[in-house]
Amino acid sequence: MSRLVASIVAGVPASDAPGGRMTSVNPARTSEVVAQVRLTDVAGFLAGARAAKLAQPAWADVPAPVRGRAIAHIGRLVEANAEALARLVTREVGKPYAEALGEVREIVDTCDFFLGEGRRLYGQTVPSEMPDKQLLTFRNPVGAVAVITAGNFPVAVPSWYLIPALLCGNTVVWKPAEYSAACGAALHELIVRGGGLPDGVFNLVLADGATTYAGLEQALDAGYLDKIGFTGSSAVGARIGELAGRHLQSPCLELGGNNPMVVTPSADLDLAVEAAVFAGFGTAGQRCTSLGTAIVAEDVHDEFIARFDKATQQIPIGDPFAQVVYGPMLDERFAARFEEYLGWIKPHHRVLGSTGTGRITAGNPRAGFAGDPAAGLFYHPVIVAGLRPDDEIFGNETFGPMVGVMTYRDLPEAIELANQPGYGLSSSIYTTRPDEVFAFRRGICAGMVSVNNSTSGAEAHLPFGGNGKSGNGSRQSGMWVLDQFTRWQAVNWDYSGRLQKAQMDVAELVPDESFRLTD
Repeated sequence: MSRLVASIVAGVPASDAPGGRMTSVNPARTSEVVAQVRLTDVAGFLAGARAAKLAQPAWADVPAPVRGRAIAHIGRLVEANAEALARLVTREVGKPYAEALGEVREIVDTCDFFLGEGRRLYGQTVPSEMPDKQLLTFRNPVGAVAVITAGNFPVAVPSWYLIPALLCGNTVVWKPAEYSAACGAALHELIVRGGGLPDGVFNLVLADGATTYAGLEQALDAGYLDKIGFTGSSAVGARIGELAGRHLQSPCLELGGNNPMVVTPSADLDLAVEAAVFAGFGTAGQRCTSLGTAIVAEDVHDEFIARFDKATQQIPIGDPFAQVVYGPMLDERFAARFEEYLGWIKPHHRVLGSTGTGRITAGNPRAGFAGDPAAGLFYHPVIVAGLRPDDEIFGNETFGPMVGVMTYRDLPEAIELANQPGYGLSSSIYTTRPDEVFAFRRGICAGMVSVNNSTSGAEAHLPFGGNGKSGNGSRQSGMWVLDQFTRWQAVNWDYSGRLQKAQMDVAELVPDESFRLTD
């Protein structure tokens, strides 16, 4: 049974579709319609931003601990509906059900963390250089925030923006990915109902990319928006960064990744291979933190490749409600793009990991496939060995089940190769030597470093974000995200009743220059 979903602005669902209609389908069974989606136009986006702007002063006046309790109630309602929400995630974006449950748990964890932050939005008292004066600092909400998110994590990643933004006293207009519109509508309802949020505090806008960009531009010109949070491609993130910069705003950008894993001679190869499979092929390689290239020491390269190839050939793929490592591509557009990435394979590469490449079909089968491959957008996993530094696969994000492998001679070369593509989201090193861990940590440009652990790890109380092509240095999750959604205000309070000099003339503090030590 399909849903009908539409934008909801100031508590009122849209009854029309000025931006057109689209159908959200199950990528594992493309004949199954998950939702009929009413898209809005630029005017609809502007209405959402305006509603957020108008509702913001009253929401900011709600005491922060009370907003924290609202966040806690949201977490409890999400937890009570975890299985239903996870099933919807699996149906709409094809994420294996066990993974989808873990994604929903991320929302609960985020709410649990930020419940306490409602009582810890601390400022500081600062000592003054003059008497009868108090210096104070306060965290103020930024204002009205636009949040635009991708659909590969359709509920967890949005919560990393939405929950802290709301906690800090901001209001939000949220634009989820069109192909995950049903997940977006479900999360919006859970947050509004769970938090008891007043109309206009949290608005849902369903629109395509061009409409959203034009809406952002006009909303910024009109003064409706004070902050943008964006998760998506590096190319689109750069455009949004330029747009925000025109208004002297600093957006929160979480962009693509081409994440390296360095395997040293001392590494536990079984552990490294297990992590490469999970980080490279989990969610069909459609995470921003997915493994891009395994950079393997020459001494252990052949053994690593042999084990990685064998393990990849054995991973179960198929129906995401079965026990599989990964299911389908998220949407037709990502399947088509992955076909382009497969075209980057060159004659000097060695292709491993499966009996075939490309789409899994009856004529291009995958051993042990769970379900009917003809029903959905399923692709073979691909290991591309023999990468060179000038290869497109090495230098770009390949959003799909593809992992490159190349060799290095010493750790400085490995670090140089790891940094070369210019992304800086996640990275990992497999070693038993502490000196290599710290050398890697110092040299790598990534915002996140894992040691003997997958590149795909994230926790609700740890800063998440990247540098370079992966982001502008902003961070999500944990206490660090508060700096994205608050602004510091300094208060200089003189209660002396007189205008004081910039520097005091206090005779008793004049040094006694006649004093001399005797030995």
